Parts: sequence; structure tokens; C-alpha cells
Amino acid sequence: MDRALDEIIGAQPVILKTIMPIQWFPGHMNSARRQAAEALARVDVVIEVVDARLPAASSNPMIAELCRARSRPCLKILNKSDLADPGTTAQWIEYFGRQPGVTAKALSCRDSGEARRVPDLCQSLAPHRSDGTKPLRMMIMGIPNVGKSTLMNALLKRKVAKVGDEPAVTKQQQTLELGGHRRLTDTPGLMWPKIEHDLDGFMLAASHAIGRNAVIDEEVAAVLGDILLARYPEPVLARYRLDSVPDGVGLVEAIGERRGCRLKGGALDLEKAARILLTDYRSGALGRISLESPGSRQTMLAQAAAQADAPDADASAAAS
Repeated sequence: MDRALDEIIGAQPVILKTIMPIQWFPGHMNSARRQAAEALARVDVVIEVVDARLPAASSNPMIAELCRARSRPCLKILNKSDLADPGTTAQWIEYFGRQPGVTAKALSCRDSGEARRVPDLCQSLAPHRSDGTKPLRMMIMGIPNVGKSTLMNALLKRKVAKVGDEPAVTKQQQTLELGGHRRLTDTPGLMWPKIEHDLDGFMLAASHAIGRNAVIDEEVAAVLGDILLARYPEPVLARYRLDSVPDGVGLVEAIGERRGCRLKGGALDLEKAARILLTDYRSGALGRISLESPGSRQTMLAQAAAQADAPDADASAAAS
């Protein structure tokens, strides 16, 4: 599976040169970042929620930096695990488990029974708070739309955090008592100012962690299509009753043909076709899918490093 994805990743820089890199950093996130850094001084355990379908791409590097600086243990929750490939998720659990100070667990925050395991997991990471003299202080962090508010509502057994399909719904930090000497702080979704790898930006946009005003659906769907055809060609082709397609662009066009997506003049409505593919992926209609594995992640980073180290072809030609 990874070998096929490696081929797509190898071709990805060529594809992405024709597409604008995705950056999305709403204004309120600057203040949210400062507040989170200040609150961390009063926290025992950080609960970082990531998307199990793209655990590395959906992990804000700032969170790891803050945890290291404050020597705080991190419980990394791979949420939406019911939508992710279970075999790949197991690889990620092992991968994160080798990182200092990190404990990784896969669950679906929509399952209240699974979500309510989280405080006990945090307690095991802060045994000095087990005597009941001081409360266990936990803080939920993560990028937009990975399920932080859903987790908070499940833990409190009532709706205290707004949940929505659009990213960046939570705008303010709030701290609430869980009972049993346990306190939970919910933070707004935190993106970072510059997404270093273009492929990460498109995976985040496909998974709806980036607002639609920052992306073009047809471009996001085309990149998503490339990844899906590399990793899960059979269920994707079966979903749309297709024999074969050459690439992600071809997949979007074929979906438009199959679903009758036409503009008034008769041309294909590629935006509508792209939204069909994106909606099917986000909802799980395509099956349990992971967009990256530890192996494919390492390949992408190695290729990005090689590109960065390579001399600029245009500059070399000009110099000669």
C-alpha cells in the first residue's frame, strides 16, 4: 500500500507547483495561542486531539513544543478512529508511543463511552494528583475541527461547547469542573501561521480542518483523489461504479459524469463533483480511510528535504 502512495508522493511536488499552497490562520488564533501558552503553566496533562486519518498532518507542532518546554505529559487522542484504517491507526499508535512524554490512544469522541475513558488515562499520567488534595488539571488542545468540543461535551455529559461542521467554531478558552477533583480547560482550535508542507495543507483541507474560504474545492478534491487512488483504489472506484481513472483530476471528472453534474450550458460542474468526493470522504461513505501512514510520512519528509537541498534549476541555468 505504501509503495503505491510513495509513487504519488513522488509526483506530488510536480502537481502542487500548479496549485497555490494553502495557508489559513484566522485572527483570533494569535490571542488563542498566547492564552494556551499561559494556561499551560497551570495544567498537569495536555490532551491533544488529532484526526486519526492524518495524525501527523493534523498535529500542531506548537503543541509539542509547549509540552516539552513545560515538561507536561501529552495524551494524544487519535479521534475519528471509526473513519480511519484500523491497521494504519495501529501503526500510528506505535509510532507516537515511541516519542518521549507522549501516550497515544485511538477512539471516537462521538462514542461517549470511549470518550469518558480520557480522564482516567490522564490520571495515570499525573500520579502526583491521585491523593485528592489538589485537582487533576487537564487541557484539550488541537487544530480546528478534530473533535475537541465533542470530547468536552461527552466528558461533561452535557452540551457546553459549540460543535459545528465548519472549523474554528470555538473562539474562547473555558475551564469547567468535571467532578471528582478533575478540571478541564477547552481551547480554540490552533493552527500554525505557515503550513510547511503543501501536501499537509491539502490533506487538512480535505478533512475540513481549513475553512472553505481558503481553498478551491476542485484542487483539494484532485489531490485527495490522487491519494485515494494510490491507497484505496478498489473501494473508491466501486463507490462511483468506475473501471479506472488516470488520476485525481480524472476521478473528479468521472464523478461529475456519473452523477450528472452539469452547468446550464452543459459543461461539467467540477465544483459540484469535487464536493461529492469531499463529502463522501469526510462522512466515511468511502470506507475507513487513512491519508497517511508513518511510512508515507517519512517518505514525504525525505523528499521535501531533498527538494530543499537541491540547487534551483533556474538559478543554475542563469549562472551558466
